[in-house]
Amino acid sequence: MAVPAAASEFALTFSILKTCPVTKARTSVLTLPHAVVKTPVFMPVGTQGTLKGLLPEQLEELNCNMMLSNTYHLGMRPGQEIIEKAGGLHKFMNWKNGLLTDSGGFQMVSLVKLSKVTEEGVNFVSPYDEKEILLTPEKSIDIQNSIGADIMMQLDDVVSSTISGPRVKEAMHRTYRWLDRCIKQHAKPQSQNLFPIVQGGLDPELRRQCVAELLKRRVAGYAIGGLSGGEAKDDFWKMVHLSTDLLPRDKPRYLMGVG
Repeated sequence: MAVPAAASEFALTFSILKTCPVTKARTSVLTLPHAVVKTPVFMPVGTQGTLKGLLPEQLEELNCNMMLSNTYHLGMRPGQEIIEKAGGLHKFMNWKNGLLTDSGGFQMVSLVKLSKVTEEGVNFVSPYDEKEILLTPEKSIDIQNSIGADIMMQLDDVVSSTISGPRVKEAMHRTYRWLDRCIKQHAKPQSQNLFPIVQGGLDPELRRQCVAELLKRRVAGYAIGGLSGGEAKDDFWKMVHLSTDLLPRDKPRYLMGVG
C-alpha cells in the first residue's frame, strides 16, 4: 500500500464525508486551486475549451464548477503557443472554476485509423491538415502545463475495452512506464495535480498488476481507464469494483469515459 501523502504535497486536499457500507460509494469534498468540488460530480465535456451551446456564465448559474477539456484537440487547435499567450485555458475561455484535462490517450482508440503507438509515443495523422504529429508523454505534460488544468491525466496506452490478449498486457505495462516519464516532465506540481490511470482491460490480474505499480509512485489521485468502450455492463462494474477495492481510500478517484 502506498504511503499516505501529506496534504501540502499536492495541489489539492480531499476529505471523505460519508461512505456507503454496501456499495462503498463516497461523498467527499475535493479542494482544488480553482474550485471546491463536492463529489460524486459529473463533469461536462468542453473538448476544445468550450461547452457547445453554453457560456461559462451559464455553467456557473447551473452550479457547475468542474469541466473537462482535451489535450490532443487543444494542442492542435488553437495550439499550445496561443493558450500560453492567453495565460492558460482558464483565461482563454473565461472560466474561473475547476478544469480537468485528458492526456490525448483516448484518441488512440477514437482515431485508431490515424494513429500508431510505439514506446516513444503516439504518431497521429492530424484530422485537420493531415500533418504527422508525435504525442509523447513529455509533450502531453508540456501542453497540459500550458493549459493549467487543476487535474491532468498521464498519457496512457489505451486500447479498446472489447479486445483481449497480448496487446492489452503491452498497453498496461507501457502505461506505468509512461507515467514515470510524465512525473519527471511535470513542471507545476505546486498548482496542478497529475493522476495516473489504471489500465488492464477486462483482465483482473492485469488490473491488479497495474494498480500495484501505480501505488509505488507518489501521486495526488487516481483515474480508472480503459472501460466504457462497448463491453458488457457486468464486465464494466467488475473492473470498477476491483480497481476501487485496490486503490487507496484516502485519495480521489476519477472514473473515465462514463459521461
